[in-house]
Amino acid sequence: MTRAWQLRDRSLPLDRPIVMGIVNVTPDSFSDGGWFLAPDAAVEHALALLAQGADILDVGGESTRPQSAEPVPVDEELRRVLPVVRGIRAARPDAVISVDTVKAAVADAAIDAGAQIVNDVSGLRLDPDMAATCARLAAGVVVMHSRGGVSDMATYAHADYANFLDEMLGELRDRVGAAEEAGIARERIAVDPGIGFSKRPEHSLKALACLERLVAWGYPVVVGASRKRFIGQLTGAREPAQRRDGSVGAAVAAYDRGASVLRVHDVAATRQALDVAAAIRAAGLVYA
Repeated sequence: MTRAWQLRDRSLPLDRPIVMGIVNVTPDSFSDGGWFLAPDAAVEHALALLAQGADILDVGGESTRPQSAEPVPVDEELRRVLPVVRGIRAARPDAVISVDTVKAAVADAAIDAGAQIVNDVSGLRLDPDMAATCARLAAGVVVMHSRGGVSDMATYAHADYANFLDEMLGELRDRVGAAEEAGIARERIAVDPGIGFSKRPEHSLKALACLERLVAWGYPVVVGASRKRFIGQLTGAREPAQRRDGSVGAAVAAYDRGASVLRVHDVAATRQALDVAAAIRAAGLVYA
């Protein structure tokens, strides 16, 4: 497996678990919608996540929540995202910033403002210009598995599979192939199985349980299971904000199966748990 992920302006070592902290600049995200909508609040939150141990900040201005998500116009998404990216960059020039978007115009502007990664939950499907834009920008790219559009990709509308694991991996492999054909260098690509996106709880569990099949492709693997519905169903935690402990468990399990980057809301708890898991792994290598 690759030991570094090449971003726009740096190489990110993957010799320890990487925590990607979520910065939602939206009024309607499923877990923290509206909490950090004001740019100053979002930047303050981002800086707090860095202090808690985040390695990457993932800034998003369009919700794909399971209930009635609505696409956001390009101008509005830019209005939400760009001040936050610029504010983080001004306060912390060393920060690694990702922009969570399915729109090439937003990716282009955010990279120009200081982001280094494009995290496209559509797997570069929804905007025909996205792959070529990412290639031109030489950004790091997260290619995620999903089906459908912004309004329904996090629902069960497209969660029908004859053989879930083979179909999910086959569809994701196609999107990675499209990215490389567009000129995105292999070393800039990370892959994400899309936990909770077009997947019922049993699908999300199987994707995590069998993560080694995705890891075997050789790309860095990103997993975003934080506060997802399947954790609520397993634990009985109805409200997303109550799912911290289950989310930490999912992150550690994903890391144990080879994930390199864990996208989370609760950075401090996840950082501590992953550091312990990494130390145990390292000790095993020493004493084997």
